[in-house]
Amino acid sequence: MGITLSGDQYGKAENRVVRIYRDTPRHEIRDLNVGTALRGAFTEAYTVGDQGAVLPTDTQKQTCYAFAKEKGIATIEQYGLDLATHFVDTVDPVSGARIEIEEYAWQRVLVDGTEHDHTWVRRGQETRTADIIVDDSDGTRRTWVIGGFSDLVILKSTGSEFHGFPTDKYTILEPTTDRVMATSLVAKWRFSTVYVDWDAVYDDVKTIMVAQFATLQSKALQQTLFAMGSAVLEAHPEIVEVRLSAPNKHHFVYDLSPFGLDNPNEVFHADDRPYGLIQAAVSRDDAPDAGPAWIPQRTWLT
Repeated sequence: MGITLSGDQYGKAENRVVRIYRDTPRHEIRDLNVGTALRGAFTEAYTVGDQGAVLPTDTQKQTCYAFAKEKGIATIEQYGLDLATHFVDTVDPVSGARIEIEEYAWQRVLVDGTEHDHTWVRRGQETRTADIIVDDSDGTRRTWVIGGFSDLVILKSTGSEFHGFPTDKYTILEPTTDRVMATSLVAKWRFSTVYVDWDAVYDDVKTIMVAQFATLQSKALQQTLFAMGSAVLEAHPEIVEVRLSAPNKHHFVYDLSPFGLDNPNEVFHADDRPYGLIQAAVSRDDAPDAGPAWIPQRTWLT
């Protein structure tokens, strides 16, 4: 029986990069969590411990910080493209690089009704994300960019149904035509090009998804996710695939009858676990090959 190293990658996870622009009295801030992962001719590092081809993970970390100054962080997508391209183009053994980025948003403090020039508080909505892959392993340069966000908590108090489902002897859930629907949404979308106005597209995709969630008379969270993904693809030809993950944040009507009180869908118990986890991928029929785009760094081996 032969034994081979059938796959490998290595990098530096969770580099906390904060870039403050001080060019004017009104400062700007970008706050990132950056992960790098490299693939290439590293077999001997694993099989015999030869580190001759291994760019240290510490060097990858230092590059993230240096590029925050040298290249700047106009958008996380472009910053990730700059990093991935650098590793593939300048480090001989590297044939592929994946950069994963989370961005934490800040908003300016108001002092006497005026935005302060250099003080912020963390914004409490979603975390913007980007995954960038540059691959040159077969001599042909290929690039994938995935935009997205996580932890967008959204709730509507009506406009959601759930009925007509199969039942058996273990089913106790009652059908409903009027329920609270809430989730903490994770959304990612794959681009077919790198020539994108990243910020404008991000803002519009989020707006489209939120509007679909709000206005669709939903018969199931599954239907809502498909409508959200479809609306994004219809509005943005540069996006070829959307993936959504939505834990169902259940809100159960609380029984107030022991106290002689009516409860017509007004008081709820917010039940955080267990929860339904609804996921969907919506793509164009002619979407180009996704390659390794959807394989996260942390779960690559699984």
